[in-house]
Amino acid sequence: MLILQPFWETSTFNRKIVRLKRFTYTILLFLVPVISGFAQVAEKHTLIQVNGLIIDDARNPVPRVSIISRRLRKGTISEQTGIYSLISLPGDTVYVSALGYKRFTFEVPATVDGRLYKKDLVLVSDTISIEGVSIFPWKSYGEFKQAVLANQPVMTPQMKNMYDNLASIKTTLENAPAYGVSPEAGYRMAMQQVGDANYTKGQSYANNLLNPFAWAKFFSGVKNGLLRNEKTPEKTKKAKVKKSKSKSSEDNTNKS
Repeated sequence: MLILQPFWETSTFNRKIVRLKRFTYTILLFLVPVISGFAQVAEKHTLIQVNGLIIDDARNPVPRVSIISRRLRKGTISEQTGIYSLISLPGDTVYVSALGYKRFTFEVPATVDGRLYKKDLVLVSDTISIEGVSIFPWKSYGEFKQAVLANQPVMTPQMKNMYDNLASIKTTLENAPAYGVSPEAGYRMAMQQVGDANYTKGQSYANNLLNPFAWAKFFSGVKNGLLRNEKTPEKTKKAKVKKSKSKSSEDNTNKS
């Protein structure tokens, strides 16, 4: 009895199918890098550089302006001179925004000659002027009316403390006429404190008790009369004058 076998189940057909699959895989293996390379080259050629100058209404350069590409989702900020540079694509939409100016957008032309597109921007100021606001120390109109009718200044605890402090300072200055600090001395003292703070910033404060140079300066000052009492020379002078007078009187009595 003769049994017929389908052609797709024969060994010859299976070998042909295997060879065809290998050939297809080989072609795809060589085509994928070529296609990706062409795609990357095409993408590189489509990227363009958009640059220019950003100024305001008075034709002054505007720094720190945000420029963002919509398609690439990347942005940049203008320099202090107002110059900006952005990577974009043909037909892309660019957003421009800055503090104190109105926002706007512009489109990159779809057909750009070369890979450089220059676009200067002029920002329009967006300043809202509001009326002045007067602040009063009264919570309601009734308190304001009562204070005006009383014709007496509103004395809060804070104001009372302020006047007391001013009076105590005035009394201290009047009772100590020798006490006085000039503006120059105050400025030097403040600058000295700032310099000391910056000198020891981030580290522990210097201890002059362990500083040999400070001890040497102290001993030299003691030798030069740093701790000498100013009234001592006057007393010694007066004592010398009295002794000289007594000696002269004794001499006169002996002569007589």
